[in-house]
Amino acid sequence: MLRHLDHYVRDSKKILDAWDAYSDEHTDLDGWPYDDHAYGLRASQRDADTAAAFEMLRYGARHLLATAETQLTQLPQKTVQSRWVYQLGVLHTAFDRLDELHQQWLLTRDALPATAKPGTPDFDDALAEHHAESWSYLDDWATHGTALREINTAARKAPSPLVPASDLAPVRRTLARK
Repeated sequence: MLRHLDHYVRDSKKILDAWDAYSDEHTDLDGWPYDDHAYGLRASQRDADTAAAFEMLRYGARHLLATAETQLTQLPQKTVQSRWVYQLGVLHTAFDRLDELHQQWLLTRDALPATAKPGTPDFDDALAEHHAESWSYLDDWATHGTALREINTAARKAPSPLVPASDLAPVRRTLARK
């Protein structure tokens, strides 16, 4: 799951960088788009691409959060970054909201007329609205998701709670001599 997280963070950064480049080129100095329609379509594409990138991570996100919380409680206090608790809170809130929005999307999709299929305005407009509502929470995952990797790395480097620190000293001295 950490690999899926890494892919998502990397992909979402590429998507956001491409969006920033587009936005810089297609807005005036005050940030107003030259063409509202084209700008809106490109924003919709950014939202859809980010949502698609998150799909591989969606099914393991709760497990990643639970694992990070467990790891965080077992880390030596001196190795814990104070921001990690905040970041885990942001990720939890974002994922809860993404779950709610996903359930709303399923209800919306099921309520569409039978003729509303992908590629039709009814379906595509509803999906674009869902992606737009989800984007900021997906961005939270792109921004704060690295905390999950950092916590995991810290947990892997932390001394094992199964081996008392006093028992490690002779081993370290022996290894240092070699």
